[in-house]
Amino acid sequence: MIPKPLSSNLFKALLLTASLTNFIIKGVHGATYHLRDNIVGGAFFDAFEWQAIEDPTHGRVQYVDQRTARNLNLTYASGNSFVLRADDRTVLNPSGPGRASARIRTKKTYSTHVAVFDLRHMPQGCGTWPAIWETDGVNWPNAGEVDIVEGVNDQVPNASTLHTGPGCTMPDSGRTQTGTNGQLDCDAAVNGNTGCGVAYPTLESYGPLFNRNGGGWYAVERNDELIRVWFWPRNSESVPPDVKYGGATVATDSWGVPAAHFPKTQCDLRRHFGDHNIIINLTFCGDWAGSVYGQSGCPSTCVDFVNNNPAAFREAYFDFAALRVYQ
Repeated sequence: MIPKPLSSNLFKALLLTASLTNFIIKGVHGATYHLRDNIVGGAFFDAFEWQAIEDPTHGRVQYVDQRTARNLNLTYASGNSFVLRADDRTVLNPSGPGRASARIRTKKTYSTHVAVFDLRHMPQGCGTWPAIWETDGVNWPNAGEVDIVEGVNDQVPNASTLHTGPGCTMPDSGRTQTGTNGQLDCDAAVNGNTGCGVAYPTLESYGPLFNRNGGGWYAVERNDELIRVWFWPRNSESVPPDVKYGGATVATDSWGVPAAHFPKTQCDLRRHFGDHNIIINLTFCGDWAGSVYGQSGCPSTCVDFVNNNPAAFREAYFDFAALRVYQ
């Protein structure tokens, strides 16, 4: 059968549909994101809330409120520097509260977005468990979690990981990334809540080597098609200008291959990830750092070390030059 020619109006409608489809696809994979929140120095105190809560990961930590954190000099800002650190003076009573530290969460939530973290220094030391991550804080794990920076006991490299409810897995191949796949099932109820992580290819992406190099930039992109995370060391010649200089817009497809790539091919990202807060925290020991402490080359036991060696935590601090969120 010879097909009938399309009417002029139908032809125009199909052209418009194709054009819109092309725009939507490009909008997901080649989007230009616009700066919405430029958080520098003292602006962290306005953009975040301090969570004086029991540590969900059972760490040897006491999270304090903002007033206490400022009074103890655990969080402070000057110019383009925001510091979040742990107490490094107190020998702890074994039956008392843990080492004073801070856990902060953005007041705003984000879904489709790019977040760029310009970080000069991250917490280091035996027993430490620093993290920069995103979750909704209410419906975990069913609204998802994205770990951008996370590690324990100075063990390199950095890993970026997703945690979800059941039904979200990642493919073992075909992912455009420089990192190495770990577990592929993101379900928090299996594999001891390991999640589906990607280990970075560069040792300077975490801990003392990161700090010795002057830090660097981490960036996360999240939309309904994919989640990607990049890392550039401070001295890298490949840092995109819009990342390095905090541009008014960012174009992620010009950033090169990410360290970690989580596609939607075997995971409905829209269903598994809700509106997220950004969280920055420093805990000690607990479910992860404590459980692997014996294999880390660190002395004593994790809790005893954290209790009795405050001076060991003089380098246990974040120093942010900026956090910029684009939508």
